Amino acid sequence: MGLRAVLLVQLVLAIAVLAGSASAADWLARQGAAAFAGAAGTVLWLALLCAARRWLGPRAVALRGTVMLLLGALVAVLVWWPLALAGLAEGGVLRLAGMLLAGGGLAALLWAWLELRARIWQPAASSARLAELQSRIRPHFLFNTLNTAVALVRIDPARAEAVLEDLAELFRVALAESGSAVTLADEVTLARRYLAIEAVRFGARLQVSWALEPQALYARVPPLVLQPLVENAVRHGIESAAGGGRIRVEAMARRGQAVIIVHNTLGDEPAPTGHGMALDNVRERLRLLHDLAGQCETWRDDEGFHARITVPL
Repeated sequence: MGLRAVLLVQLVLAIAVLAGSASAADWLARQGAAAFAGAAGTVLWLALLCAARRWLGPRAVALRGTVMLLLGALVAVLVWWPLALAGLAEGGVLRLAGMLLAGGGLAALLWAWLELRARIWQPAASSARLAELQSRIRPHFLFNTLNTAVALVRIDPARAEAVLEDLAELFRVALAESGSAVTLADEVTLARRYLAIEAVRFGARLQVSWALEPQALYARVPPLVLQPLVENAVRHGIESAAGGGRIRVEAMARRGQAVIIVHNTLGDEPAPTGHGMALDNVRERLRLLHDLAGQCETWRDDEGFHARITVPL
């Protein structure tokens, strides 16, 4: 979002400077200072908004808009003043008034864009919330886990207790209020608990391997974004395979991004329908958190089924 805001301001400034320039050389000379001022001012304005986000949230729309416009005017003056003192921009009272108006105008433009973007995403957020509630830990998993724990109580009480502790942690996270991001390391811990429960049920039929780069584990992701992928891998790669199968989870850091891949071998029977909801939910929540920078892709080949998540680091 920040990059788009900077680019939008740069475009408006470039057009405004072009309209007031006598020649191409004059435009280039003036555009340098305008580009610097626009980028610095936009970043400062966004930083101030982030700092005041909690205070602005419950306020009336008119008050929020007024504060944003005033901050835009203030930021414009703060950026213009050093340039004027250094002789890189024109000074004077008229220029000061112009900067106040320009800052307020650009802030109004950015505010309108942010409000429009929020309204566009509002239905998607509601749908994603509903899909999240529908695709959380499935009832059949709860039933199977409790049956496993009951069977272990007499022959291995300690192991039964461990299974129930893992189950309790899964449901604690699943029933918690969503909204805040968590680290990939937290998601890996949760996925390990889930697979530990399934390992008790499937035994040697379930083979799990991990390849995790430490740097990738700092990535911020929505809660319960990895668990649905490993759950799908168990359902469609292990349950329907008489001889069991393999699941491999990889996390790597690549060019400022964290890439998480869940591989699973294919079962003996065609995958049942209805598992796409969880994947759609993952994609939607990645978009809500990271916009276009958060991606979830799936593909199938001779080696099995693969799900890949990409998020910024």
